[in-house]
Parts: sequence; structure tokens; C-alpha cells
Amino acid sequence: DMVRKARVSLALQPVATALFANSPIKEGKLNGYQSYRRRVWDDVDPDRCGYLPWIFEDGFGFEKYVDYALTVPMYFVYRNGRYVDVAGQSFGDFMKGNLSALPGEVATMQDWEDHLTTIFPEIRLKRFLEMRGADGGPWNMICALPAFWVGLLYDDQALQEAEDLVSSWTAMDRLHMQENVARDGLKMECAGRAGERTTMQELAKEVLRISEGGLRRRGEDEEGFLEKLHAIADKGTNQAEELESKFTKLWRGGVDPLFVDQVS
Repeated sequence: DMVRKARVSLALQPVATALFANSPIKEGKLNGYQSYRRRVWDDVDPDRCGYLPWIFEDGFGFEKYVDYALTVPMYFVYRNGRYVDVAGQSFGDFMKGNLSALPGEVATMQDWEDHLTTIFPEIRLKRFLEMRGADGGPWNMICALPAFWVGLLYDDQALQEAEDLVSSWTAMDRLHMQENVARDGLKMECAGRAGERTTMQELAKEVLRISEGGLRRRGEDEEGFLEKLHAIADKGTNQAEELESKFTKLWRGGVDPLFVDQVS
């Protein structure tokens, strides 16, 4: 179950990025990206951040993720109310009591959970799957995000449809989306069903159809949370593009109205 959901989630993370992109402004200027937040993560510590292509390899499971987490250098150990700097040291050594900063101390399960909080891939495996592809936004988008993923992952038929949709994508297809969606959003060309070329806009429509079906079958009257996402996909214009237009035309390069805009 985890493996199926992790693979679908990682494959479709760029769709979430395109739909929820909302960070086109930096230091009072347009930055050239629809999701600059997503772009920034490309420049953060590669040992603990980014895209995990081996999730799609045979043999992926909890053990493989644990092996990965053990290779990530540590940041800290929390002991007696203070954070002990162990940057760059190995959690494997900690398990053996061989940390130079804490000689003889052996890692606990709480230490392991703390260590997992210092890892920031596009999806993060904890006691649940944490999705990290979407920008923040106003209230209707905050509500739309969990509905989007619940519809895809918490219904057996929807999960199977999502698997079928992404099953033919190659490693290069997935990497292309991951590397370009922050800049191009819904306008980018990408793989679609059966590997045919399509646009991110059309792919998003298909994914939303699957998600809405999953929510409907749950019977919790949650489909309405997807209304804003449907509007974005149908129009082909996300929040970032709307902000860019307002910034240049309506706000004349000012950012103060942005704060009102994002809470309305």
C-alpha cells in the first residue's frame, strides 16, 4: 500500500506544483518562476532534499527508505532540553554508540523520528506520506490540497486509475516534469496517458477527474473542495499567473496588495 501510494504521489507531485503554484515574486520583483518556492529546493542540500528516483525501482519498500535515511548526515540530537550539534555525523554510528559528540550514547526511537524530520524530499515517508510539492495560498486552496490527495489515494478505484495513468512514464518523463514545472506550470509539455505527449493543463484535468471520482465514492460530500482547482485547470491559469498579471497591471509593481489578495 505504501509503495503504490508513494509512487503515484511522487509521479503526480508536479501536477500539484502546477495547480498550486503561487510564488512568482521575490524581493518586490517577478522572479521568472511560477513556483519559486519549488525552485529554491533544487539548490538545497542534495543529501537530504529533492527527487528520489529509486522509489520507482524494483525492491522499493520501507527497508529501502530506512537505508536512504541512514545515509543522510545528521543535524542534531536533543538531550536534556538542549540541541547537541552533530552535523555531518552518521546515524548508523549513533546506533552503535559511536558519536564523537555523545560518546556512549545510543540512539532511541525518538532520535530516529527527530532525524527523519531533517529529510526533505518531494514526498516524505513518516507515519504517513507527506506531500511537499504545493505552494501555500488562500483558504480555498488550503482546503483543496488535502482533498486533492485524499481523492487520489484513499479510494481503491482512484488509486488504480492514477497508477494506470502514470505507469507508462519513463524516468526521463518524470524528471522532465520535476525539473521544469516550477517555471512553466500548466503550460509545459509532459507525458500523459500511455506516454502520449500532452500539456500539464490537460494532465491536471485528468488527475482532477480521478480525484473527484475518489472523493465522490467516499461519500463525504468533499468534491466541492476541488472547485477552485477545476477552475484553474479549465482556464489554464494558476494563482502565480494571476499574481503576475495583478502585479504588473493592477498593482503597478507594488506588493502591499498581495497580502490582502491572499487572505480574501
